[in-house]
Amino acid sequence: MTDSLRPCWPEAILQKAASIRLLALDVDGIMTDGKLFFSANGDELKGFNILDGLGLKQVMAAGITVAVITGRSSPLTQKRMSDLGIPHLMQGREDKKVALQELVDTLGVAAKEIAYMGDDLPDLPAIRFAGLGITVPNGYWLVREQADVCTSLPGGSGAVREACDLLLTACGQLDRSLAPYTSAT
Repeated sequence: MTDSLRPCWPEAILQKAASIRLLALDVDGIMTDGKLFFSANGDELKGFNILDGLGLKQVMAAGITVAVITGRSSPLTQKRMSDLGIPHLMQGREDKKVALQELVDTLGVAAKEIAYMGDDLPDLPAIRFAGLGITVPNGYWLVREQADVCTSLPGGSGAVREACDLLLTACGQLDRSLAPYTSAT
């Protein structure tokens, strides 16, 4: 396998990422492109990227807990997180840092062991609280300015998968997680 297209992160970021035990994510603008669509009947529609889903499964298989903290409440989000087997879903939570602190208490992780991925002002306190703050290029400028990492891909277009690859690389699990798909049979 060629490494020419493999993402390369600065050593300081890899060092921070190596201690991550919890990946917490926002939904709209991170797991989706941030657009909300409504049918004529008022039904909400969202698009989730399948690349992100597999990345989250790989991260969980590597022993990293995944949580989702979102300001909106949506049955679509509930369904997607259930399908992915994500154990911690906190919907209707405007204060993301408070929700993140509740996860710290519940899971017994330290702030430095958390990666938080968000794109807008309600995410900023959680990004600053976490040991590794991650955002997307289509996120709000102040969030991009203060996050440790900005993915190359936008929210809803594989950005979560990129963050998952970062965490898997840092803990030495990326090649193992890719092996079932890349090994010759």
